[in-house]
Amino acid sequence: MKLKILSLLQIATVTTLSAQGTRQWTQSRYDEFERGKPSGVAIRSDGSLLPAPSTRLVFTSDGNYLWTAAVDAAGNTYLGSGALSGGTAAVLKVDGQGKSEKIFETKEMAIQAVRIAANGKLYAATSPDGKIYRIDGPGQSSVVLDTATLPEKPKYLWDIALSSKGDIYVATGAPAAVYKLTAGGKPELLLKSGDQHIRCLLLGPDGTLYAGSDGAGVIYRIKPGEKPFAIYDAPRHEITALALGPDGMLYAAGVGDKRSPNLPPLPVQGNQAVSVTILPGSANAASSNTLIPEGSEIYQIAPDGTPRRLLTLREDVIYALTMRSGQLLIATGNRGRIYSTDPAVPGVFTDVAHLDASQGMAFTPTATGVYIATSNSGRLFRLEDKPATSNTYLSDVFDAGVFSQWGRIELRGSQAAELYLRSGNVENPEINWTDWIRVTPNTKPSALTNARYTQWKAVLSPDSRIDSVTLNYLPKNLAPMVDDLVVQAGARMNPQPAGQGQTVQITFPRASVNPGFVIPQDPNPPLIAQKDKNSITARWAAHDDNGDDLMYSIYYRGDNETAWRLLKDQVNEKYYSWDAAQLPDGGYTLRVVASDAPSHNPGETLAGERVSERFEVDTTPPVPGQLTATMANNQIHALLEATDATSAIDHAEYSLDAGPWQYLEPAGKLSDSPTEHYDFTLPITGSAAEHTLAVRIYDRFENVATAKTVIRSAGR
Repeated sequence: MKLKILSLLQIATVTTLSAQGTRQWTQSRYDEFERGKPSGVAIRSDGSLLPAPSTRLVFTSDGNYLWTAAVDAAGNTYLGSGALSGGTAAVLKVDGQGKSEKIFETKEMAIQAVRIAANGKLYAATSPDGKIYRIDGPGQSSVVLDTATLPEKPKYLWDIALSSKGDIYVATGAPAAVYKLTAGGKPELLLKSGDQHIRCLLLGPDGTLYAGSDGAGVIYRIKPGEKPFAIYDAPRHEITALALGPDGMLYAAGVGDKRSPNLPPLPVQGNQAVSVTILPGSANAASSNTLIPEGSEIYQIAPDGTPRRLLTLREDVIYALTMRSGQLLIATGNRGRIYSTDPAVPGVFTDVAHLDASQGMAFTPTATGVYIATSNSGRLFRLEDKPATSNTYLSDVFDAGVFSQWGRIELRGSQAAELYLRSGNVENPEINWTDWIRVTPNTKPSALTNARYTQWKAVLSPDSRIDSVTLNYLPKNLAPMVDDLVVQAGARMNPQPAGQGQTVQITFPRASVNPGFVIPQDPNPPLIAQKDKNSITARWAAHDDNGDDLMYSIYYRGDNETAWRLLKDQVNEKYYSWDAAQLPDGGYTLRVVASDAPSHNPGETLAGERVSERFEVDTTPPVPGQLTATMANNQIHALLEATDATSAIDHAEYSLDAGPWQYLEPAGKLSDSPTEHYDFTLPITGSAAEHTLAVRIYDRFENVATAKTVIRSAGR
């Protein structure tokens, strides 16, 4: 009988200690949201989900490559197809219903540019061994320019631009040059560069021509009657695209790491008439469907010639740019992403569409949207000015590592969104997972089946914005394995002398919070601070391209507040510590303003700023209710309720008769709410008639409160 009772007690103890605290799976950063699957949902680089513009597939070609596109006044789209190795180039006409016909075909490998003149005439430029054709209809074409007849005999023809007067501007490669072709006149050489190729052209409304090169990454300005002028030497190897804003701002995309130029020999004719040259990196990347590891950059050049870097994309090759409704649209490869960015907000972009193709190659605008020509595979998409009718986001699959109990889902955002959850025990959610169940954010969810894997889905309304989604879960307890250790605690600089007290490392995340802007390489070693849960430390990285000394001001703003309040000014270091008690309990964001005032006279200073992610301050311990306990049959039965005003209860532990502290789980097992109930039974041994029971309750910020009671046997 004693053996049976002991076995029951052992089972009860294992059940009580089967979990070691609630954990959270949070998605709030761009790189986290990018792992999911958006459909009609845009992802901002600073970490938000928003409704996206409507995107639809219009046409799928038989080939893999569509290099260029143009739209006529009747709404027909003309597409230039082909490849850079083998095949036959063609021009396809696609009407508004997606029906196509081949109106032109040539033995050259690729149609690099299709343009429509002011008089409605259609022109197509081919490469290599470039020619410009005027296409008057199906099977009706004539050669306007054969580059073999030019004295320089360029090997490649990359782009053309048409003026309202009927002039044709031509960009060539091997050698890099720009020509002007007038009706009935001889080609005029406007620019000859030492680069490998002139990759793109842009003709402004005032007749100014802009050209971007491959090799040295230079942007040239060619004004009528003036000598060509290099307005910007980009830090990248190749200029792939140009766009002009209504305010005269010029935008340019740069691709590839810029090294000391080592240009190959220009094409020469041998005994077998073989030409040798090198293709631009972006063209090779598209034809081979590989990534350029250095990514891309976008530069903004003011009308007075002042340049600045607007945006950096680490994993994308930029193929096309266009302005639309005050936003700069960006077509990229080799993941088929379309981005938009507000030129007034450097470094921030929005992922607005994931195309079912590897490269977005060309934009062409219409009255109500833009067409996008793609490669790998060759398709035509339409990005509308209106929002998508369905806005659904599917998160990536989360692996808890072990079989887990799923708890409350927490959502931060501006408007309501429908949230759904499902779970399963295999990684692929299509293999016998549960059905989707709708859950109400920030409350206890419906009964989600306990499992190892889970996934959430959001359906956004037109005004929805999701900033963060957190799912609480409780893993089943297993034998411990110490592989790594992360301490999340308060920190204070100006620590005690070495050897006194614990320390904490304050480090930057491996990926920038804002992936659209890259801080120049800086090792930024960990900041060693004193561990202090009653303090807060902010740390930041800053630089000045002029090498100016900087001074910092720090502001804070609470949730639901609009005004920033000064916390500290005239800070010289790149960190600041303050007492957490200076701020009432609640959620906050911090703003750091960097000023170059130490190096400039008043009135000439400039400033930049950065706003942190939301953080919480909680210095008030939980409030325990009355701890009640009764003793009978060699057991103590205890009841307790605890509440925290700011954060959820993290965990609790008990001590009986000054014994070791033991983990105590709440009645619902998950500790994820500001109020938790504890209903537990403890075995006792011996004949003592009086026992002391103490319970400690911790919130998520390690604030602790203690409740104690004395239990006496009946009659004492």
